[in-house]
Amino acid sequence: MMAAMLTTTTTMILPLLLCALSACALPAGTAALPLPGSSVQLQVRYFDQILDHFNFNSQGDKTYKQRYLVSDQYWEKGVGPIFFYTGNEGDIWAFANNTGFMIELAQEFKALIVFAEHRYYGESLPFGKDSFRLDTIGLLTIEQALADFAVLLDSIKQNFGAQKSKVVSFGGSYGGMLSAYFRMHYPHLVDAALAASAPIPFVSGQGDPLQFFRDVTADFEKYNPKCPDIVRAGFIELKKLADKQEWAQIAQRMRLCQAPSSAADVRHMYGWARNTFTYLAMLDYPYAASFMGSLPANPVNVACDLLLNSKDPLDGLMQAVALFYNTSGTAKCLDPAAEFIECADPTGCGLGPDSLAWDYQACTEINLLCSTNNVSDMFPALPYTAAARREYCAKRWGVVPRETWLATQYWGKDVNSSSNIIFSNGNLDPWGNGGFQHDVGGNVAVKVIGGAHHLDLRYSNPADPESVVTARKLESALLHTWLAV
Repeated sequence: MMAAMLTTTTTMILPLLLCALSACALPAGTAALPLPGSSVQLQVRYFDQILDHFNFNSQGDKTYKQRYLVSDQYWEKGVGPIFFYTGNEGDIWAFANNTGFMIELAQEFKALIVFAEHRYYGESLPFGKDSFRLDTIGLLTIEQALADFAVLLDSIKQNFGAQKSKVVSFGGSYGGMLSAYFRMHYPHLVDAALAASAPIPFVSGQGDPLQFFRDVTADFEKYNPKCPDIVRAGFIELKKLADKQEWAQIAQRMRLCQAPSSAADVRHMYGWARNTFTYLAMLDYPYAASFMGSLPANPVNVACDLLLNSKDPLDGLMQAVALFYNTSGTAKCLDPAAEFIECADPTGCGLGPDSLAWDYQACTEINLLCSTNNVSDMFPALPYTAAARREYCAKRWGVVPRETWLATQYWGKDVNSSSNIIFSNGNLDPWGNGGFQHDVGGNVAVKVIGGAHHLDLRYSNPADPESVVTARKLESALLHTWLAV
């Protein structure tokens, strides 16, 4: 998936407070929770959120507990703006811990900080453990999630005495899409948006299905043109062994916990291995990071060096895969069945309950028809067609994807009538070319040369390329201008 958690890497933190109302205060003496790398303290709160915003008969006045994190530590009360993170496909703490630029800007702008969790993710489960049944998951839509944010924001403004405060929505990847949609659909509530690495045209079905994995390949080619050739050769060796049904040999060479035993197992292994390079490219940060996995600095370069120094291509492929799935080096073997789940998103749905929600969204509104062809990319030919998606989604969730719905309901690439949205993209991010590369309408495109997946949203770091420093300065200046109007 675009940015969903592969595993729960965020420190598990128990909520400090259960509130019936969204803006109830923490009891005297209750400590808030600090963010790593920051002095800001975030309070955990729960809001009684409407279950179904658009059908008065379906759920009546039923509500669910929507989790959000808030801090007024930097806020100039009643005057400063509200910085509102539109939570995406995972536990809200994962995004709070990896969106340090918003925290830095909040101190500069004297803003109230809010991180709102997306329904059906993290702890914000409308039907608890039964949220992923076929008869309960239907309330998982972008429209419902945006309405959640709008209702929550209204309540926060009222309860914090922030009726005059202007609002900036923030988000990265799917969260970046939501931050832009929030500004577009609720412009009376949201004054500006920073949508980082938001592939809005692509997921609206208006992109090239081969673009994503072509750009993954290009990232490795930028470091050394020989790297993609070694990856291709590694997959070819793997296929030769599979064609001969040398299952034990495959297990030995790839250090698998269990040998494959069928063509279906081999196809799954291809997807598992391809997933490695997807995330190495997305998370190609200039410093070590633990977002969607724990990786060293410049992981694409590290993987390429492993490939270049390997004894043969298959050994190189194994080492690159192990860099991602066994970063610590402590696992005795690799387990494709446990480490990768095929789903409606060929870029990966991750593991755990959040993966179910994302799989459903990829089966309904979000169009992720990414294919590999072994011509424009370095991977085995694994086509993913609209027909294959429909077949899978009907079997798994009993739904038929609406392939053009995002372009109809959420404008797709035709955002000329919107304004005050920053669309930022890094040239190392394989999602970048699926987003806006040029200014459109009253919106500004910011390019981050040497930047991977929403690098500009992360905390400032001494290893940041100068381009991301420049991008953040531009983003700050634009928000100052837009909020001053």
